[in-house]
Amino acid sequence: MIYKVLSIYEWQLAKDLGKIITDIDQEDGFIHLSTSRQLSATLSMYFGNLEQVILLKINHNKVEKDLRLEPASASSSRKGFFYHIYGDLLLEDVSNEWILERSSFNIPEVILIEAESDNV
Repeated sequence: MIYKVLSIYEWQLAKDLGKIITDIDQEDGFIHLSTSRQLSATLSMYFGNLEQVILLKINHNKVEKDLRLEPASASSSRKGFFYHIYGDLLLEDVSNEWILERSSFNIPEVILIEAESDNV
């Protein structure tokens, strides 16, 4: 399973445009995604100052042709491999969404369970 985290502002912009565009994705030239195992660190490192975020579950089958599994950059403190999309991420590629509230970000139980069996 792959996920995208957005600020509330980014989610509103995506709904207006029909596709997800963030500053960091535009700067890096690809769309950053996280697996269920990577979500906690992603939330802490990049969204720790926000009171609410939107968590999107991405339909792997819809983005497969533009999806790549790549190692973390050498300059990153994170290790391992991360999914990136080289192309557009459309709203129709989203299969589920959740609002996560600050309080250590309560990750939905279904995702915590997935994290136990995630092999990436």
